[in-house]
This record gives sequence, structure tokens and C-alpha cells, in this order.
Amino acid sequence: MAWHRAPRPGLPRDRAPRRPRHPRGSRGTPPAPRASRVKSRLRAAHTAPATAYGRTHMNKAELVSAIAKRADVPASTVDSVLAGLQDELVDAITRGEKVAVPGLITVERTQRSARTGRNPQTGESIDIPAANAVKVTAGSNLKKAASSVPV
Repeated sequence: MAWHRAPRPGLPRDRAPRRPRHPRGSRGTPPAPRASRVKSRLRAAHTAPATAYGRTHMNKAELVSAIAKRADVPASTVDSVLAGLQDELVDAITRGEKVAVPGLITVERTQRSARTGRNPQTGESIDIPAANAVKVTAGSNLKKAASSVPV
């Protein structure tokens, strides 16, 4: 296909072929890197090594299949157990109870008192009301696992 400014017969003006841009710009110099590319390179350099899936997190479906494989039970059973755990944690936090699984995790509700903050854009003082929050603490087994991995 020949590159020219005039549209081909039958093509509207806005669909006319355009001259391809050279990736190095008109002067032969490389284009300036976009901020998003620079940030992603910096982020990649400071993150933990990727897992076998090319990322550093595990979603619920992967967690369910890993537990099902390890415990040799159907994935549907593991999924229903996780749903029950979620429901029970939500109910316990609503009641104000502390849930502890020794060596693994502790979940509890905490109260944040009212305080005065500042709007960072205007510097204006604002009143932040009291609120409830959830505090999650890692157990000793999780702490040991995290500290055993080299930095």
C-alpha cells in the first residue's frame, strides 16, 4: 500500500492511511520514556521475585485449588469452608470479639478516637470522627516464614 496524504477512493477523509511514525522520532533520538514506564521499571526492581505465575499474589481460586490439592479434598469443600470462615470472621468482628488462630493470625476490632487532621491541598483543619477499624496481626509461623526469605 502506498503511503500518501490523499485518501483512497471510497475511504472517508478520516479513514485515510497515515504515514507511520518512526519510533525514534524525526531526529533519530529515542523518545523520552513515559512516567508510567519509568514507575513500572522502578516498581519491578523493588518488588519480591515473581511466582511461577509471573506475579507475587495468589487469588482465591488459586488458594482453593492449592488447599484442595494439599488436603486431598474436593475444591468445592475448601471453597465452602473459606466462605464459612469469612462469614464467621465478619460476625465475630461485628460482635466485637477477637479471633485468634495460634501461630497463624489474630483479627480484632479496634476503636480510633476522633482527631483533627489537615486537608493536604488547602491546609484547612478538618475534624475526623471516631471510627472502628480491623487489626490483623500475623502469628509466629507467618513471621518466621517471612523472615526466612532472603531480601
